[in-house]
Amino acid sequence: MQTRVGLGVILAQWGRIGCIGFGGPPTHILLLRRLCVTERGWLTAEEFEDGIAATTLLPGPASTQLAIFCAWRLRGVPGALVGAVGFICPGLVVILALAALFLSGNPPLWVTGAAAGAGSAVAAVAAHAASGLIPASWRRARHHGRWIAYLLLGAASTVLFGPWVVLALVGCGFVEVTWRSRTVRSFALPLIGGIAGGLPWVALKVGALSYGGGFVIIPLMQADAVDRYHWMTGAQFLNAVALGQITPGPVVQTVAVVGYAAGGLAGGLLASLLAFAPSFLFVVIGGPRFDRLRASATVQSFLDGAGPAAIGAIAGSAVPLGLTLHHPWQAIVLALAAIWLLLLRRGVVTALLGAGLLGVGAALAGFALM
Repeated sequence: MQTRVGLGVILAQWGRIGCIGFGGPPTHILLLRRLCVTERGWLTAEEFEDGIAATTLLPGPASTQLAIFCAWRLRGVPGALVGAVGFICPGLVVILALAALFLSGNPPLWVTGAAAGAGSAVAAVAAHAASGLIPASWRRARHHGRWIAYLLLGAASTVLFGPWVVLALVGCGFVEVTWRSRTVRSFALPLIGGIAGGLPWVALKVGALSYGGGFVIIPLMQADAVDRYHWMTGAQFLNAVALGQITPGPVVQTVAVVGYAAGGLAGGLLASLLAFAPSFLFVVIGGPRFDRLRASATVQSFLDGAGPAAIGAIAGSAVPLGLTLHHPWQAIVLALAAIWLLLLRRGVVTALLGAGLLGVGAALAGFALM
């Protein structure tokens, strides 16, 4: 550790980023770089870039892992723990408060309208997220035919098989490993299949098996939360995804809303703890081994298979999300959001806020909401 920074400083600075980090991973990376490299000089530019490269190899929310990694570099395991708390907790508090409001038995009319409006745009947000991931993944692909096959398998699995999409992600990864080596050599994949059903498995699945970025949470959670366990309606799941986008901190905070629907405040806290625990463990256990991880041909091969499948899963999730909408005015909001995001290439937060305002207008005008 080249620089020893006080735990109080880490808590304050990582907490500040957790409070103002609207906009997802690009914003988080920018704020962390500005703090650790440009302003404080705690890390060199090369060390920070190495951190980005290493954490992108791990499943789970990459920007959360980068925040934990930077804190780990400064103060080891205690720093990683304090940094994780500072980065995650502000958004968690906000999203649980909003979950209590949106999921209450009799929310105000404007709240219901805002939720219905923002939820209408979520399918477009999923398509936008997938489209943003495609170029880099396509460039790194060694065989574009297999890349397309993995993408299509991920999309089809989301549309047809719901909660079993995780098998497609892992399967595509192993197919690519096998294809290149013809034998599956030693490969430490963080599968947690021994935990059976319910909220713990759904949350752990999000944290440990979400290859391709935070938005993979949608196909990993939707079928379980809505169809299998009936914790929430399809419309409420749309609201949960929207809340995860417009609150600060990592998008994976969406899991807290699902947990709240399943078990109240305790469920929301448990879901968050289980979803973020793998990120912490991956960094503190794997940190000293990141150089070997990055150099491993087997790991790279697995990600070359699982990555495009995850992108396909994100894109495919737009289909069941869109089918959740029930009213013509919501289809109009979805179309406007698609134009804003996919054609005009504008921001996700503004799209969801605008859709929410349209929903409030629809509610006040007397249009059906449920």
